[in-house]
Amino acid sequence: MRGKGWVALILCILFIVAIGCAPPQRQAGQKQTEGNKGNRFKVAMVTDTGGLNDESFNQTAWEGIKRAKRDLDADIKALESRRDEDYIPNLSRFARERRDITWAVGFKLDKAVRQVANQFKDVQFGIVDTDLGGNIPNNVTAVTFKEEEGAFLMGVIAGLSTKTNKVGFMGGISSPLIKKFEVGYTAGVHASNPKAKVEVAYAESFTDSTKGRSLASSLYNRGVDIIFHASGGTGKGLFDEVKTREKGKYWAIGVDMDQSRLAPDHTLSSMIKRVDIAVYKVTKSIKENKHQPGKEIKYGLKENGVGISDQTKKHVRAEVLRKVEEFKKKIIDGEIKVPSS
Repeated sequence: MRGKGWVALILCILFIVAIGCAPPQRQAGQKQTEGNKGNRFKVAMVTDTGGLNDESFNQTAWEGIKRAKRDLDADIKALESRRDEDYIPNLSRFARERRDITWAVGFKLDKAVRQVANQFKDVQFGIVDTDLGGNIPNNVTAVTFKEEEGAFLMGVIAGLSTKTNKVGFMGGISSPLIKKFEVGYTAGVHASNPKAKVEVAYAESFTDSTKGRSLASSLYNRGVDIIFHASGGTGKGLFDEVKTREKGKYWAIGVDMDQSRLAPDHTLSSMIKRVDIAVYKVTKSIKENKHQPGKEIKYGLKENGVGISDQTKKHVRAEVLRKVEEFKKKIIDGEIKVPSS
């Protein structure tokens, strides 16, 4: 073969090799927050329909995973589920990537996690806010919280701060999980102020902020002056409504994270739920090969898994905060058993 023929053949071979080694196209619909970087420790998260920026448990869980990126040099990804039918495909996508752990956030993913975990038995999963009915697969870690204990403290704050002796609770979807918030809150109100009445309303949604605002308006118009919500993104409507009300007279209480920035002059407190800490601790133990999956890990006041926001002291009287600390100690010491249903 003449010189030009050899050159042409070599160029052709190089072209074919380059095409064969080209990276695959990213799958449509994937929210890739960090690139897959070789053999790094890999963590993923699938949200419920509230999305990453729900100002609630999805967002706090993602904070825990971002901490894993910083502290553990983890490669992290997330997929936001737009509808319930997205749960299984999203979890399966990460399972096929052989992520070291894939987190599912919210009790609405319980059936999907069980199904995908049984299909990919050599892949680890974590789920927040459900114990899967006590039937936890060997490759799943269930993280739950004693929400009733944190809600009880919100009830103490509301019971000792109300001027009308009418306070409200606004829930998302009626479920055993949200009932823990309602029952704990009601117990705290009555323990601190037996004369107070608790008005309850459910939106049957974690994403409908318009419905949340309508429910909040109705509660306030019925004489309620403080509303505690456990309704995910629906709760944004509560803060939109309370901002239109008279300062110092109408209040909101947030949930899961410090929500005071949504209505700084109208937020009495927020019940903190340390999903970020729980997710990070489990993730870290997996990287260090110290974790035993197939069980439930529960966080309450004693484990610093729930509590009150630091912002609380801005609007809550000092004598009320002292009573909150007294009740907190009694719960941790076992003198008070907060009901959860």
